Amino acid sequence: MTDPLPLSHPYNLARLGNAGDEVIFSADEAQRAAIAAWSGVLSLESLSVTVKLAKLGSVQFGLDFHVSAQLNQACVVTLEPVPASLDHSFHRELHFVGQSRRKASPESPPAIGEVVLDAASLEGPEEAAEEIESLHYDLAAPALEEYVLALEPYPRCPGVEFTPPDTGQDAPENPFAVLKGLKSGL
Repeated sequence: MTDPLPLSHPYNLARLGNAGDEVIFSADEAQRAAIAAWSGVLSLESLSVTVKLAKLGSVQFGLDFHVSAQLNQACVVTLEPVPASLDHSFHRELHFVGQSRRKASPESPPAIGEVVLDAASLEGPEEAAEEIESLHYDLAAPALEEYVLALEPYPRCPGVEFTPPDTGQDAPENPFAVLKGLKSGL
């Protein structure tokens, strides 16, 4: 079993109308502390998420996310706090594959004029829709996933560079130097 995420914001996609919806939420102080510990940053000063939802079809949904955060990461050289700002936008498409309330018999042929699409025809070559089995979707999960992916992997204080310590020893001999000597002796 996986640990629950430190932030949750459920949304019922069944209530989404053709006009779409916009959802804005942010993390409170306790949630920010939990997200900071979960993501390995020193502190998370603010985190806000804006999601624009659109109904692309009867079982297709488009979600445009924007994640903004102010945080402090540890410098990989000095371990001093490095302030960072994050503004990240991304898009997700969802395809509902669960049981619907209106059950159609699988043996019945499509009605006249009805177009039947399989999952492969709904997806583009690069953009694969995420399949969901419930219309109750947690909007915070993809936001947290992208937040972690957008963090600087090796934060550094301005002007700081890593220099290896001088041990006073010469660099180890290249193990292939012996082979080079054999080749030149031929």
